[in-house]
Amino acid sequence: MSTGSLSVVLGKTPNTFRGLHTIGTIVFIFNLLLFLTFNALMATRFILIPRKLLASLHHPVEGLFYGTYWVSVALILNGTYIYGDAKTGAWLTKALEVCFWMYSGVAFAVGVLQYSMFFRLERLSVTDAVPAWIFPIYPLLVVGTLAGTILPGQGEEASWKIFVGGILLQGLAWVVSFLMYGIYMQRLMTSALPSASVRPGMYVSVGPAGYTAAGLISLANQAPTLIPPNYWTNISVPDGEIVRILGIVSGLFIILFAYWFFFITTIAVLAGLRQMSFSLTWWAFIFPNAGMTLATIQAAKVLHSEALNGVAKFTWRESTEFDKLRFDKKQRKIAWAF
Repeated sequence: MSTGSLSVVLGKTPNTFRGLHTIGTIVFIFNLLLFLTFNALMATRFILIPRKLLASLHHPVEGLFYGTYWVSVALILNGTYIYGDAKTGAWLTKALEVCFWMYSGVAFAVGVLQYSMFFRLERLSVTDAVPAWIFPIYPLLVVGTLAGTILPGQGEEASWKIFVGGILLQGLAWVVSFLMYGIYMQRLMTSALPSASVRPGMYVSVGPAGYTAAGLISLANQAPTLIPPNYWTNISVPDGEIVRILGIVSGLFIILFAYWFFFITTIAVLAGLRQMSFSLTWWAFIFPNAGMTLATIQAAKVLHSEALNGVAKFTWRESTEFDKLRFDKKQRKIAWAF
């Protein structure tokens, strides 16, 4: 997820320089290699121990991460358009359309079936609530950004359907995530913070607002080319422009929520810096903040703000610098790995 989101941000950032596209292509190819390697390792595990397959899907910790597999797929589809569209023929356009709907169907099924499985088979405590409870719906949270990315290359009929589907599915994901935010906030108010080593996982809460804002603004920007002037109304202002304004305002309405969670989490991480040791939750330094960065890029575009472009560059650099932290157990201190 983190490597895929990095390749997408590199492909969409307005702060470009010569060779950046090549760097993004290399990261994208590396992401494909990682994805294939991890698929092979997981297949080996389940072949050797078949009973682990079903058990892992409703495990109170491991099961939550099943949704992240499909988020990785969505990021690969994003990168395929960003780095492959100009180098291929019309077949890729059709392939991405088909893949979009296949992905949307699978993501919707994951969001329904996995939550149903947890509701029936597990009893989780509110005092142990973590942002990872959002993961079963996370594959739908990136549908909006995926739709916004591939829309420019689609035909008129296909792009309209993808536009509507992207908005519907993004709306579902945002509402479910918002409900989970309430449970997580209750835990933060009534229980202790997570241990220092796993606090980077709190950055997961940045992602839903970030990716939703990025998806809404991206789709809204393309609405005037997709919606006929009097599709819903019969007034002088074209319907596409109305949808564009509503979408942009909705995205801007949400984006600061992502920054709020970003700062809350950063303060919590810094407070536990001396006790921190490496854990797998460190991946959250990258992926959720990539969504916030993409939303900032989209906001800068619609507001014509060079300052916001600079903020996007700064927030991405800071989140990746955090990922360079390593813990020296012998000295019991944090050292920077440059």
